[in-house]
Amino acid sequence: MAVREILLLGNPRLREPSKPVGNFPDADVRSTVSDLKETLADFRQRNGFGRGIAAPQIGSRLRIIVIQVDKPLPLINPQIVRRSRQMMTLWDDCFSFPDIMVKVKRNISVDVKYRDEKGKECMMNAEGGISELLQHEIDHLDGILAIDRALDSRHIILRSEWKKLAEHESAVRSL
Repeated sequence: MAVREILLLGNPRLREPSKPVGNFPDADVRSTVSDLKETLADFRQRNGFGRGIAAPQIGSRLRIIVIQVDKPLPLINPQIVRRSRQMMTLWDDCFSFPDIMVKVKRNISVDVKYRDEKGKECMMNAEGGISELLQHEIDHLDGILAIDRALDSRHIILRSEWKKLAEHESAVRSL
């Protein structure tokens, strides 16, 4: 329906837990899913990156996320039901603080139970980047931000500095 303003780091609404969706199909659910899809597409077009968005980032308290796989995929009431023991460490970013990168540890794979837009129960097994993305977006639904998952305070940096580090590491590897 509309591109919505993305709430930024420091906005207290980002810390509020979301409420489960109970009614399918509901006008608020359809509207929120549509707004999330449009806001995600707009952010990607303007910034050149972005794979997912959670309802709290546009001020909604519904437990809804949209991830960009081949096309935008809404997940309603997503819940991680299995986490791998194996972990991965990676740099994470967020629409709510687009100029900051955070080094975090995430499970390599997860199984996520969710409902689609019609209320049908679904299950997704995700690995690698999609696993990390789901963990990040589901954290938003619980009021948890990537900076809360930082390995330590030394692993929160500006995107511009992260790019310099990545370029330096790439140059060193090519030697």
